[in-house]
Amino acid sequence: MAGMLRGEETKGKEMEDNRTMQQAREVLKIEAESILALMDRIGESFVRAVEIIYQSKGRVIVTGIGKSGLIGKKIVATLTSTGTHAIFLHPVEGMHGDLGILTRDDVMLAISNSGETDELNMILGSVREIGAPLIAFTGNPASTLAQKSDVVIDVAVQREACPFGLAPTSSTTAALAMGDALAVALIEKRSFNEKDFYKFHPGGNLGLRLRAKVRDVMIRGKDIPKVAGGATFAEAIRIMDEKNKGFVLVTDAKNHLLGILTDGDLRRLIRRGESLKDRLIDDIMTPSPKTVTENASVAQTIETMQQREITTLVVINGQNKLKGYVHLHDILGRGGTLKISVS
Repeated sequence: MAGMLRGEETKGKEMEDNRTMQQAREVLKIEAESILALMDRIGESFVRAVEIIYQSKGRVIVTGIGKSGLIGKKIVATLTSTGTHAIFLHPVEGMHGDLGILTRDDVMLAISNSGETDELNMILGSVREIGAPLIAFTGNPASTLAQKSDVVIDVAVQREACPFGLAPTSSTTAALAMGDALAVALIEKRSFNEKDFYKFHPGGNLGLRLRAKVRDVMIRGKDIPKVAGGATFAEAIRIMDEKNKGFVLVTDAKNHLLGILTDGDLRRLIRRGESLKDRLIDDIMTPSPKTVTENASVAQTIETMQQREITTLVVINGQNKLKGYVHLHDILGRGGTLKISVS
């Protein structure tokens, strides 16, 4: 009898856990659909908003209240870290004097899903008098906020993920995603690059990674999977298996880089039905692999990897001698903090 009760309790717990997981999946599905729906609304209004901010001589003053205010603060953080000067203004504080920070050279970005937030709408008349352009993120293009704005970006969602339709969930996610889209578009517009990014992130692990040189993060010495030119295919495979890096490098007697053999190369050779048993590595390697110098910056190296759509680069010096290799995961950290000795 006791065993039956324990079995029923276990079954009940499993059912409860499954309901919890299903609810979580449903929330993620609803919010993902809300973001995807925004793609069809990216048009002339979004382009105008980007251009207004780009041409502005001042700052972006972001305002909102409640959950929209929290989203606004995150948008400010993203803008300021990517080259667009921005600050957050609480609309209530704005009513009591802080609106004095706004000038006609600034741009105001107001966030309100309903577009009828009293505390926010009360400062709109003053914004118009000051003469600063007003951009609205709202889910109601017919609202008071929308009518008083120069540019309206529709961030409406079909439904909130909250089962009661009350707690801002999908709507705040949509506004946040649109803010990210705005910030990234401005990055492109300003030709903001990794070096610029580092200037705003000098501290912390991310800052160290961006400031570091390749020599500070590369894998070197006995950890490099390599064989000498003239080695057999069998020897190359043994080293590749032993190091378990997915590739093996080929060098000459003076450690000059000759080529590389990767897992992908092997798969292609096998698919072509080539006999590999008695082959030398020189015959099947890819000569002149993609490289980076040991003095290159990590920021430049990440950019190169992104452009070439690769995750590994061979590190050489000015005489084409092998110094090591660098992998994207080692730069960004494999689930932990990477220790870097910055030169």
